[in-house]
Amino acid sequence: MPGQPGLSVNVHRRSVLAMLGTAALLQCSTSLSNAAWADTAAPAPTAPVAPAAEPFSFDILTAAMQQRATTPHQAPVKVEGFFTSFNYDDYQAIQFNPDRARWAGPEAGFNVQAFHLGWLFAEPVQMYEAKDGMAVPMGFSTDDFRYYDRVVARVPKHEPLPGVAGFRLNAPLNRADLFDEVVAFLGASYFRALGRDNAYGLSARGLAINTGLGKPEEFPRFSKFWLETPAPFAREVAVYAALESESCTGAYRFIVRPGAETEIDVTARLFFRNTVDQIGIAPLTSMFLFSEKNRAAFDDYRPNVHDSDGLAIYRADGDHIWRPLNNPPRLAESYFSENSPRAFGLMQRDRNFESYQDAGAHYERRPSLLVEPLGDWGKGAVRLVEIPSALEVNDNIVTFWVPEAKPVPGTMMEFSYRLRWGALAADVNADIAFVKETRAGIGGVSGVENADGTRKFVVDFEGGLLASLPPEADVKAMVIISGGEIVHQALSEIPGTDFWRLVLDVSTPAGSTVELGAHITGYGRKLSETWLYQWVSA
Repeated sequence: MPGQPGLSVNVHRRSVLAMLGTAALLQCSTSLSNAAWADTAAPAPTAPVAPAAEPFSFDILTAAMQQRATTPHQAPVKVEGFFTSFNYDDYQAIQFNPDRARWAGPEAGFNVQAFHLGWLFAEPVQMYEAKDGMAVPMGFSTDDFRYYDRVVARVPKHEPLPGVAGFRLNAPLNRADLFDEVVAFLGASYFRALGRDNAYGLSARGLAINTGLGKPEEFPRFSKFWLETPAPFAREVAVYAALESESCTGAYRFIVRPGAETEIDVTARLFFRNTVDQIGIAPLTSMFLFSEKNRAAFDDYRPNVHDSDGLAIYRADGDHIWRPLNNPPRLAESYFSENSPRAFGLMQRDRNFESYQDAGAHYERRPSLLVEPLGDWGKGAVRLVEIPSALEVNDNIVTFWVPEAKPVPGTMMEFSYRLRWGALAADVNADIAFVKETRAGIGGVSGVENADGTRKFVVDFEGGLLASLPPEADVKAMVIISGGEIVHQALSEIPGTDFWRLVLDVSTPAGSTVELGAHITGYGRKLSETWLYQWVSA
């Protein structure tokens, strides 16, 4: 919003901390020119002379990144300049001037605005505009930004910038007469997008390397972007990116289509310099603090605080898995073995304001994000990592695809997938009930003193054919458990509703990890999706 410093910057401590976690001409079909990799030269506070237009395509970028993987990794340069001393508050006093947005005009379907260097963003990102098979640099200067209050006197006028921190794409997402932010690329390989009427929540990444393996994690970064000039009134736009890290390089293509559900089609071509222990394809990062399962640990007026409430996996055989998220007492992880799944992702199923009561954060508007593989991904696993957190500023949930085939240095791995951002409905057909809610508390009979040390889990299944069955229907819960014992189990219809409730009392020694699973069957068929849960006892 013009005139209000910091509001349209849309950079918050939680999202940024999560992101940081942590030849003279182009050889037409083999490499990008040295000028395109100017950030590996000695740092300079001013931009170099803009080179002439050079040929560009996804295949040219791919060949360049393949070649780059054969050379030693060069750490990104932290440039010096007037922005070097900016802190968090300084950074919030900077706003891109919307009058300087690229591609703006009466026939525009998109426009581009950049994020300023400074604060945590000391490594410049280079941007180029691609059109008709040629690319030219997008140069930015202090003329492209508005500086307010505490920083205005420290900013030189008309100063060329050596790069930017990232960028956002705006489009008429919610209203035909207003360009809203649709997707933002900022920090390492992180990016976030919105569907219609959403508010920013979880993030995606280009690639995860050695995440949560008890050793230092690599954080690949998008060092350069090429934005393809869209046609007049375009409804989609192409973005290309160069990814670099110590062990890997990559060429990425993003096809962005804003809408009620914003879609981003991703193609990643990866080249490895070194052997790595594990890669994570299509990594997603979110926050889960508490819900009905663990609210007793938080003295908070709000019933729920989370960007996502569960991991959904839609299997190749048509089965559906719902794994409620948790904020465990210690680091926890789960692997879900799959063979070319239809989709997986982090969902925010509960869309009622009453469930959150937060008029500022509006967690009910946070987008769900589903990864839909394009093509056969073969065997692998969806990995979920849950990190203990006492504060909602921490993104403590990570999930991604781990392919069974490990990367081989000197070869290419290619993955294509679609990201769907929005208020996504539970992906279940008319016959299958889905998990509406998971609750937990002290086991035993409610209202009396219980000293048996059990934990009670209450799972509500809603919809599908199950909702139409009478209370005396011949249905049963199929329950599995490892690491503990089921002391009591009951399944019943809740009168006046369209859901059935499964109640489990579980016992386990202190410090144990219990794996639970359940679904409802009857009349020769499966009547619900599969509920899975990991209880890490304190």
